[in-house]
Amino acid sequence: MQSSSYHETPWIIFVLVLFSLLFSTVVSKDFLEENGTSMRGNKSKKMKLINAHLKKINKPFLKSIKSSDGDIIDCVLFHLQPAFDLSELRGKMSLIPPELPKEHANAGKNPEIKQLWNSKGESCPNGTIPIKRTRASDIFRSISISKFGKKYSRKDIPVSTQHEHAVGCVTQREFYGAKALLNVWRPNVTGNDFSLSQIWVIADVPNRPVNTIEVGWQVYPSLHKDSLPRLFTYWTADGYQSGCYNLVCPGFVQTNPNVCLGAAIDPTSKYGGQQYEGAYMIWKDPKSADWWLRVGTEVIGFWPSNLFTDLRDHATIIEYGGEVYAENLGTHTSTQMGSGHFQNEGFRKAAYARKLEVVDHDNHLIGVSNLGVIAEKPNCYGVKNGYNNAWGNYIYFGGPGYNPNCL
Repeated sequence: MQSSSYHETPWIIFVLVLFSLLFSTVVSKDFLEENGTSMRGNKSKKMKLINAHLKKINKPFLKSIKSSDGDIIDCVLFHLQPAFDLSELRGKMSLIPPELPKEHANAGKNPEIKQLWNSKGESCPNGTIPIKRTRASDIFRSISISKFGKKYSRKDIPVSTQHEHAVGCVTQREFYGAKALLNVWRPNVTGNDFSLSQIWVIADVPNRPVNTIEVGWQVYPSLHKDSLPRLFTYWTADGYQSGCYNLVCPGFVQTNPNVCLGAAIDPTSKYGGQQYEGAYMIWKDPKSADWWLRVGTEVIGFWPSNLFTDLRDHATIIEYGGEVYAENLGTHTSTQMGSGHFQNEGFRKAAYARKLEVVDHDNHLIGVSNLGVIAEKPNCYGVKNGYNNAWGNYIYFGGPGYNPNCL
């Protein structure tokens, strides 16, 4: 099911634009201060910098929705979203629906994720997109203003020792996208760590900074104030020096009013019980050459190809699985990956990525071949791969982190 925002009539857009221009001057100052996203009266240099950053991130909105987890979701007019702060992306305001990859006849359903912000039937108006509001306290939890919304420390491939992975990967081919079904958990995360389960679409060319597009779910208290798993995206075109999560910097163009990047996912899988999963797909549209995102059956939006260098053409590596970031404090972190249990425990007990597929040059989804597995510290976080007719290619992965064999 494609976003209804593709089919807005011109008069509706005109009315919404006019209303936003009238409303924006009210929202930009007083409302933000009343709702804790600005810090009135504090003249310190840091406060001024934080307030200036909030003004760039938080856009005028037509409607706001209070989620049960405390988030505020702003319904922002499509043309006012952060991506269009970049003049070179403003030509992307005229949208043409992408061409979905062709799937085989027995592909099955694409399970949807459910989010807390719209669990009671709330929605954003047509012509707008939902954006999780950033508050001053969110930036305070970050190491610095410049690091807010970015992955810490990971400079390039190979990655730093602060990032540990348990993944399945395919390499040494031209890839035009990837798809997987990931079950969602609520791992315990300590300190400034994060834990995630995701897909990576990577262009790694020797002697050049890596380009990546990433999507999945993540528990990241330093970014989001709590330990709830949240839908996220990430992109970088220069080895993680720039780029960001979700919509906290210009780049990703969202077209969908029904799914909010950065918002909490609920329900989550239970150890030994019900499993909840979502279908995630990134692919390069043959018509526009942009990289598009679909979650479940919802087409969310795209990364314009001109954001990238090597990913303007194709990817060279696809990865599926888990990652933990931990500050190097001497003892190995006890932050969990996935369910917090090792891969050998299997179904209903370990995290998985199943129906692992890639998109080929002809825009067809095909099962991965020659799937390898990588775990830097298998006694801390492990991974194993397999195949069956129901799941296709799959991996189980995860672990507890610190334990007697992981020091």
